[in-house]
Amino acid sequence: MFRCHVCGSTQSRDELFSEVLWIDGQQVQIDNIPVLVCAHRGEVTVSRETTETVRRLVHGEGQPTKIVQMAVFAYA
Repeated sequence: MFRCHVCGSTQSRDELFSEVLWIDGQQVQIDNIPVLVCAHRGEVTVSRETTETVRRLVHGEGQPTKIVQMAVFAYA
């Protein structure tokens, strides 16, 4: 059963989330990560199983669905 680690609420909604990570000095984006979002606070919770799947994807068991070039800007 879901329980928010911040406010203790038991109400949540399923969503898909994207995250950009640094892996071995390179940025990688993971799309469509299933998460639970607290209906009260909006805090995102990722299951242990999902975290392990993401870890395996980025450390050799997965292939990118696409590769994109990205422009980088410096604010100052």
